[in-house]
Amino acid sequence: MQTVSDELIKKASQGDLEAFETLYKLNIDFVYRVSFSILRTHFDAQDVTCEVFLKIYRNLKSFKFRSSFKTWLYRITLNTAINAYKKLKKTKNLIAYEDKIKTKDVAEGLNNNLEKTDAKNILNLLLDKLSRKEKMCIILKELEGLSYKEISQALNININTVRTHLHRAREKLLKMKYEV
Repeated sequence: MQTVSDELIKKASQGDLEAFETLYKLNIDFVYRVSFSILRTHFDAQDVTCEVFLKIYRNLKSFKFRSSFKTWLYRITLNTAINAYKKLKKTKNLIAYEDKIKTKDVAEGLNNNLEKTDAKNILNLLLDKLSRKEKMCIILKELEGLSYKEISQALNININTVRTHLHRAREKLLKMKYEV
């Protein structure tokens, strides 16, 4: 994700559609990846991505530049994806839903590079064994490249708690690596 300038944010918040489109193009991949890491289906991640950008469009005027735009965007994405996941969990039988996801992943895997798919599946299986906070911290640090401070702000937790979650997650992942 490229750094978004304050000027671009100001223009977009004042209704400049070209500026908002640029903001969208610079951030869509980031929003989708975060959404997919929680929801695990292309369809649901796309749905949440659209919802996130609608929220950003409606609320961009409320962005106060107290944190980085990336942190603000991540927080909106995380909350939207978690709420969507909870809604899916409530409205569907979770076991049937997870079976559907696995079936879809297998079908998509046949069309993709098998090694890449296997690596992703293994990573997803390992990440699923972590607590929600550990998983979020690892994804943000290792996959999205956020700093400890940005993770702390995005998850609204103390920076030392971020370090603790990352340390525990790395230990668990290393232990699981040797068990596989």
